[in-house]
Amino acid sequence: GKKSLRQKIVDELKHYYNGFHLLWIDTKVAARMVWRLLHGQVLTRRERRRLMRTCADLFRLVPFLVFVIVPFMEFLLPVFLKLFPEMLPSTFETESKKEEKQKKKLNAKLELAKFLQETIAEMAKRNKADTG
Repeated sequence: GKKSLRQKIVDELKHYYNGFHLLWIDTKVAARMVWRLLHGQVLTRRERRRLMRTCADLFRLVPFLVFVIVPFMEFLLPVFLKLFPEMLPSTFETESKKEEKQKKKLNAKLELAKFLQETIAEMAKRNKADTG
């Protein structure tokens, strides 16, 4: 069914609250990782990726906060998100956006795999022709 305006506002506020809460948790975990790095410990690849994602999210938060702080600027947020889809920190993404990103990545990987298979098949034909 169609949601009322009040319900839409409540859902949006919950979305932003959850996004900020997740970003706070990620920031605390990243601070511990930086502490470990400064004391000579080595991070795993997974930890390094999480640290990089959190740092990128914190840098993305600066322009996002302008929309939250300046009055009535939040009405322009959808326009800017269309122009700059990667502007929001990763903790603010909805499930549909995450699924869409995964589909795009999967399609790109499939295209790359298809290209590599065709290249290998072509090289095999050339080698067969050269040796035959």
